[in-house]
Amino acid sequence: MQARTTTRVSLTALLGTPVTDAQGQLRGKLKDIAVNTGADGGRVAGLVLKTRSGLSIVPSHEVMETPAGTLELRTVGALIPLQEQEREQGNYLYLQQDLVDRQIIDVHGRKVVRVNDVDLEWLGHGSAHLLRVAEVEVGLRGAVRRVFKGFLPRATLESFSRRFAANGIPWQFVDVIEVDPARRVKLRIEHERLNDLHPSDLAEILEDLSPAEREVIFTALDEEVAAEALEEADPKLQKALLEKLDEEKIADIVEEMDPGAAADLLAELPEEQSDAILEEMEPEERQEVAELLEFDENSAAGVMTTDFVAVSADATVAQAVQALKNFDGDPESVTQVYLLGERRALRGSVSLARLVMAQPETRLSVLAEPHVLSCPFDMHQNALAELFDKYNLNAVPVVDAPGRMVGVVQADHVISFLREKL
Repeated sequence: MQARTTTRVSLTALLGTPVTDAQGQLRGKLKDIAVNTGADGGRVAGLVLKTRSGLSIVPSHEVMETPAGTLELRTVGALIPLQEQEREQGNYLYLQQDLVDRQIIDVHGRKVVRVNDVDLEWLGHGSAHLLRVAEVEVGLRGAVRRVFKGFLPRATLESFSRRFAANGIPWQFVDVIEVDPARRVKLRIEHERLNDLHPSDLAEILEDLSPAEREVIFTALDEEVAAEALEEADPKLQKALLEKLDEEKIADIVEEMDPGAAADLLAELPEEQSDAILEEMEPEERQEVAELLEFDENSAAGVMTTDFVAVSADATVAQAVQALKNFDGDPESVTQVYLLGERRALRGSVSLARLVMAQPETRLSVLAEPHVLSCPFDMHQNALAELFDKYNLNAVPVVDAPGRMVGVVQADHVISFLREKL
């Protein structure tokens, strides 16, 4: 069996290459390369040729590279006229038209970069020649190739460009940003990979994009992921992300947010818009957020979340575990299970570590911390920060004037407050 060989070539080097038939007659020059998206992403579907009669496309398996560096058609009949309308609405991504000089998301590097060139590979196996995208070049090497193309022979240019360090991103880590609505659906499957990014990284990426690109990416996210990214964004970016959305869509996203973060967001919006979003929300979520909006934003109640796990003071470990399973909030935010007595009076708390090590039938009152710290709902954030620092807290429950537990302040809220003061 003949060994499989691989030859690397850049898009810049390929563009403009003469394409001949088996008899050596010129049939056109390479104008662009059409690449599959989705499950077959990266596989070259066809080569776009500029011919005397206009643009044509030929399947990649019908083209082979010759020793002279030209391209040769296996079958002339494989050339299919490509209308401009078909090119714009097709199921392909065109490397020169859609990718070069465009911003992309480096999913692996978690950042926005600009494409200078594309590296492809010829896969030779027997008599077959297949072309696929290997990586995109976002560094100086790709830029040098394009600047000096036409001034230096192809081989000389390739040798010269290799003096500059390569900065390529493997194709599987590339997420294309497409701002044309006609092509948005086609690329949605690539955008699904953004759901795996950390919300903080996603917020930074969104901030680096243009408004049009930002809109495409944000609207393609799952509502839960969009909510998490929105929580990590600063108020200015939050407003920009919501600018083109209607109140119903915003309400769907806000419902997925932590109630405290949702209240902070709505407090930054015009009152008329904030009221309209609240009106579109489900009754339970609306009530939680509306109550938080009534508090002073610089108080403990103003930064607390109403998402916490609480059980009766006489509950067992098994009941606490069930409450954790039923919890709809962010599970990573839970560090304690709080014990409540009559009228939601705070009676104690049990850490998850103690909970895991105890028997199911054990009463939580036996495991509870002997002294549970809490703070009044009107405690100023300055005093709250001192409390967290003094006792090295991860979270602190908030109680109202009658002593009822109304929420929890997480350490990350205090950290954000302190960073704003710097």
